[in-house]
Amino acid sequence: MLTDRQNLILKEIFRIFTETSQPVGSKTLMETLPIKVSSATIRNEMAVLEEKGLIDKTHLSSGRVPSVEGYRYYLDNLVQPTKVSNQTSKVIEQNFDHHYHQIDDIIQQSAKILSDLTSYTAITLLPENRSTYLTGFRIVPITNRQFMAVLVTNQGTVQSQVYTISADVSAEVIEKIVNIMNDELVGLPLDVVIQKLHTDIPIILSKYLHSANGFLELFDEVFQKAARNKFFVDGQLNLLNYADKDDMQQIQSLYSTIEQNDDLLALLDNELDSSKINVRLGPEIGNDAFKNYSIITARYDTGNHGEGLIALLGPTSMPYSKMIGLLGLFREELANKLIEYYKDLNDD
Repeated sequence: MLTDRQNLILKEIFRIFTETSQPVGSKTLMETLPIKVSSATIRNEMAVLEEKGLIDKTHLSSGRVPSVEGYRYYLDNLVQPTKVSNQTSKVIEQNFDHHYHQIDDIIQQSAKILSDLTSYTAITLLPENRSTYLTGFRIVPITNRQFMAVLVTNQGTVQSQVYTISADVSAEVIEKIVNIMNDELVGLPLDVVIQKLHTDIPIILSKYLHSANGFLELFDEVFQKAARNKFFVDGQLNLLNYADKDDMQQIQSLYSTIEQNDDLLALLDNELDSSKINVRLGPEIGNDAFKNYSIITARYDTGNHGEGLIALLGPTSMPYSKMIGLLGLFREELANKLIEYYKDLNDD
């Protein structure tokens, strides 16, 4: 356990290092600390902090920089969210001030706003689909043998998929299938819809098709797509700004991750379990490519429509007080925008 003075010195080291990216020495601390302490006393306290593994000495100077253990201690015990400026609040409000036709547009815009504000990589997930249910299902002919299956949910999500069917399936049969799907599935949650596609629906469709398996596999694909937690990523290339330029393996791993957004999504596993704003540091992320990065996650709540997640992926040395304060406000603005969207959707 640290003393109050050691906590104060450690907190000031973090503040200065975050602002300057330069090692912090005792003389600098003596000038900036809010209490009067001699340079010798500061050096002694810094030696204790270094012994505890909370700061490291660099080879380039006598100054100290935070260690990963120090960041963890700082985040668990010392960090205080900074209040977001009125100017930043207005930027968020103005960038959200659009008419949105689909919920995906709001989530995609939120990732862009967050990335633009921070110059980091932003990831946003739609609210979980526990309250998402099917409101409509159609099949649109494209050619004699091709059609597009289109489904719509109460969240305003539209999902489509193009299929090719065998020549022996008539237009009348397809129309009958659409009517059955609407009668049996519309108004049900998507997880129930998917379940019925494997239980009740095959029995019903077998009256009209020699084998319904082919059709059900096609329909299952489009319903599974709609049921998946959707997410959007913005500012992927910002990751490279903080990579170790001498570590080609890390850069190659980052490029690979950038190209596969699902790999970024995998970083958020289990983050929906907490309502707090959480920070995971490089070694805690579980991916060597991100050893010099941190991820900050915040859950947002849209009431009956479920909960989603926003995340920032940036360097370990990011200004945590500022970023945590920003995410705290941003999740409220995003939730309010989504609630407003749901209300307008229901009014229509």
